[in-house]
Amino acid sequence: MAGAGLPNLEAYDHWAPSYPPQPHNPLMRAEQRAMLEQWPGVSGARALDLACGTGRYGRVLSATGAVEITSLDFSPEMLRRSASPRRVRGDMARLPFASAVFDVVISGLAVGHAADLQQWMNEIARVLAPDGSLLYSDFHPDAAATGMTRSFVDDEQRRRSVSHFPHALKDHRRAAHNARLSIEAVRELRVGYELRESFPGSPPFYRRWHGLPVALVIRARKAVP
Repeated sequence: MAGAGLPNLEAYDHWAPSYPPQPHNPLMRAEQRAMLEQWPGVSGARALDLACGTGRYGRVLSATGAVEITSLDFSPEMLRRSASPRRVRGDMARLPFASAVFDVVISGLAVGHAADLQQWMNEIARVLAPDGSLLYSDFHPDAAATGMTRSFVDDEQRRRSVSHFPHALKDHRRAAHNARLSIEAVRELRVGYELRESFPGSPPFYRRWHGLPVALVIRARKAVP
């Protein structure tokens, strides 16, 4: 979950052809369960699916009643495979939107691609309407510290890694506070607890890493002036 890897745009364009719009590995399934446990009320909401990939959370937003869903990603190949009717290519740390235009922002396993966590948080706070909700996940910095990397196998069966900036939980808290967002919930997903699904080679993995936090889910809210 750390490491040089490919430039992220190139990496995700390579990944897009084999990246389905649903959680496709045990960690992503555990992450999505935790996200759904913290899911904000989105019925009738204007929602931003931030760093949308091929659209897995856009589908959840639609199924849970969001009426206007904007999907943003920097990878044109990922966006091309999203079923979202409103797709925008852009930088998640420099959002191409007016202020206070979204009631909800959802972002799955993407904030680690932001070198400047505070800028990322500030931009989300800017585009959120008062009393708006932010729900996001990230790979856990404790997992990055063990040397775990974010990687995938492309269509040519080559393993590739993507660059990732591990952000400590205290940094998430500080960035939210500085952006005037109040953190309402924090979930840490741990090996052998929230992540417990069997997969090839899982017994030694679970023995070695039992209790290690591997993902983080945070829900925050923008204050009403």
